[in-house]
Amino acid sequence: MRIISITAGAGGMYCGSCIRDNTLAKSLRQLGHEVLLVPLYTPPRTDEPSVSEHRVFFGGISVYLEQYSGLFRGTPWLIDRLWESPWLLRAVSQRGVQTQPEQLGELTVSVLEGRHGHQRKEFDKLVHWLRSEPRPDVIDISNSMLISLAPALKEAIGCGICCTLQGEDIFLDHLDEPYRSRALALIREHARSVDRFVAVSDYYAGHMAQYLRIPGAKLDVVPLGINADGYPPAARDESRPFTIGYLGRIAPEKGIHLLCDAYHRLRARGDLEGCRLELAGYLGPEHQAYLEGMVRQVREWGLEDEIHYRGVLELDDKVAFLQRLDVFAVPATYDDPKGLSLVEAMACGVPVVAARRGTYVELIERTGGGVLVPPEDVEALTAELHRLRTDDGLRAELGTRAASGVRERYSADVMARRAAEVYRRVCPSPSEDPVSTAVGVR
Repeated sequence: MRIISITAGAGGMYCGSCIRDNTLAKSLRQLGHEVLLVPLYTPPRTDEPSVSEHRVFFGGISVYLEQYSGLFRGTPWLIDRLWESPWLLRAVSQRGVQTQPEQLGELTVSVLEGRHGHQRKEFDKLVHWLRSEPRPDVIDISNSMLISLAPALKEAIGCGICCTLQGEDIFLDHLDEPYRSRALALIREHARSVDRFVAVSDYYAGHMAQYLRIPGAKLDVVPLGINADGYPPAARDESRPFTIGYLGRIAPEKGIHLLCDAYHRLRARGDLEGCRLELAGYLGPEHQAYLEGMVRQVREWGLEDEIHYRGVLELDDKVAFLQRLDVFAVPATYDDPKGLSLVEAMACGVPVVAARRGTYVELIERTGGGVLVPPEDVEALTAELHRLRTDDGLRAELGTRAASGVRERYSADVMARRAAEVYRRVCPSPSEDPVSTAVGVR
């Protein structure tokens, strides 16, 4: 099949959706499909080498200028290329890009208004370029915030249109009114131009079916997948301390403060020595005060030599970080639609302790690679961490299940084969389909 996947960059931040889109495109190519991964807004930042096109459409600078100045809505396309170059977009991203929904309501609605919004020129540029490429069998729009592309692409290209769902409701629910209601109405309206929706988990499929009023018959599930060979389990170094870890965005909704509290209670029991709590991941400027507050609390507890924040990690350092852990903990206070970091940790053979909510439930239950605790229950979290600290056999068993479960259910190859099956549903006669074995899809 010829597939075009449209992905959205997230400024200078490692983005789970960008990583997933990149992995899927690469894996589909390995199956023999022709795939173009087309970035919007900014060049996507991924930990593995990016397979996306060099050119960025809907460049973040252009979109912003067109929103707030009528002058830039009419500038020649050739002039626009001056501020659409990937190096400039990347440089601006590294200085920090505003992605907080509270500040982007008007712009969000304008983009969702499609060719009736201030960014009409950007729609025309993308359509013009796509028409110059070989006609695809299917176009996959990577999230519903980009769904205003669907009517224009349906009319101009005439191929099947899919739309992936992977966490947009979190952004939408933080928009101020009247922008939230207007954005939701526009997404539901444009949904009529989408042939099939693809959710990244069973939990999120059920949630978004209600949230966006999508008929169940129009919705498939393609679970998250990773290149599991890049996350090999490692033998434990018995000389190092027992280490609990977290990897992901540093933000209140991830429940990191609960994890620090649980670690403090664990150490206060007095029967455990030689422990560490290691944290790593992207810290946005809006959450700097959150981290500083935790640092002050850790100092008050006298645990500053045991709790460390390691910052943003590149791929090799990330894998090494995960391999050093004995337990991975995510006591999130919201319903995570993906759980990428859990999958990566389990692939390394690290058992997981996670809040019983969102996608975490199916990840743990289907792999058998961890335990679930009641949401925001620090005592329960502390108890499970203590149990895994003191029961080496249980910890080893869960780690073995985790590694094998990810390779069986959440590999990049499984994800790609299931995605290809969904794409076939919207293009019954695909061009030179190399994959003949159908894989069941919800």
